Amino acid sequence: MAQPFRIVFILYPRLTQLDFTGPYEVLARIPNTEVIIASKDGGVLKTELGLTFTDLAKLSDVDGADLVMIPGGPGQTEAMQDQAFMAEVKRLGAGAKYVTSVCTGSLILAAAGLLNGKRAGSHWAYRELLSMFGAIPDDARVVRDGNAITGGGVTAGIDIGLTIAAELAGEDVAKMIQLAIEYAPAPPFNSGRPETAEEKTVAAVKNLFAGFAAQRREAIEKMTGTA
Repeated sequence: MAQPFRIVFILYPRLTQLDFTGPYEVLARIPNTEVIIASKDGGVLKTELGLTFTDLAKLSDVDGADLVMIPGGPGQTEAMQDQAFMAEVKRLGAGAKYVTSVCTGSLILAAAGLLNGKRAGSHWAYRELLSMFGAIPDDARVVRDGNAITGGGVTAGIDIGLTIAAELAGEDVAKMIQLAIEYAPAPPFNSGRPETAEEKTVAAVKNLFAGFAAQRREAIEKMTGTA
């Protein structure tokens, strides 16, 4: 039997838990895979809304990955500026067959130099920032460019996970996983994208995220010397 395909989830404090748990629910069901959940320090990690994960591996103890998956979240800005954390992202990403992310996790991949010249997705409120790292912002829910699979915000993680499952194990397996988790989204409102949401809703969410957007832009400007 072939060696298990190693998937490494790279976590950091104040991530958005569904960015992680959505794709995890899918990827952990792919046959003949080994899933490792790791952070810079290992052990315990608290998410954006206070949910705590435990027993995480230490990134420096992970000797390699076939696929890295990085979620997004408010803590992404600090993680992106953490040199020790980013060194591990670069090391594991450079040796991986696939580099993948959900939401603003793509900004971490881009900051690590893993998306140069590639089309990439992110949460709609921050997608444009990808260009500051040399990536090409794409508004698709799932974006595939070479070995990079990225996409939109939070709930897009399940779609990204199913796309990866089809890539690794074939469409039949991906469809079985989709049915097993009964993924048949039917939202009560057509308000999941700025193109379809009411103007007042878009304005309210933009206002809610304005501080995060400014912090991220300022951090990237300092990192890239464009401030």
